[in-house]
Amino acid sequence: GISLINKMATLFQATPSVKRAIQIINQLESAKYGKVLSRVLQKIHLKEERIFSEDEEAKLQSVFGIEAKDLQLLIEVTTFIIEQAAYHLAKPDLLSQQLKALNLREDKCSLFHQGWTTQGRSVVERLRGRTFYPRQLDSINWRLNLSMAQSSQSKLKQPNAQFQFTINEGEQTEKLSMEFTHEELYDFYSKLESIQEQLDALSS
Repeated sequence: GISLINKMATLFQATPSVKRAIQIINQLESAKYGKVLSRVLQKIHLKEERIFSEDEEAKLQSVFGIEAKDLQLLIEVTTFIIEQAAYHLAKPDLLSQQLKALNLREDKCSLFHQGWTTQGRSVVERLRGRTFYPRQLDSINWRLNLSMAQSSQSKLKQPNAQFQFTINEGEQTEKLSMEFTHEELYDFYSKLESIQEQLDALSS
């Protein structure tokens, strides 16, 4: 099963869009915003479907008394918050704590806490079943290479690693070549380690 993690990962950056969305959410009645959050929790894993139909969005605009662009922002940021909580496997307390730090009002933080408590594991399971990228890595070839330093003054040779990834998408095959210096390869490896930790957490 999925176990949610309670650690001080930073789930959200206070970008202008996030700040604006928080202001909009704070102005809404809890019961009305709760319906938006509930729908996002239900449909977040359905890639091809809109969270709300055009008709429903028109009604929401009228009920909330906000412009179309503000409603879009509200839906997008609500979806982003849930995606981040799922990605980081955040516990409900951590989620509401970090939303509070973004100045989300207490009543709205409670809605997120309650929604994530009851549906968090289910959302993570459903998102895990969704393939973000239909492409599959088939094989990797690599070799080490020594290239001359670019400075004409220097005769030093710089080692680098050359990779060729074979990628399958249905019946189509594509080859992708990449070259890394030692520093770039180390950075890439560190990112892969982080991804592996997330995968381990999801499958534990």
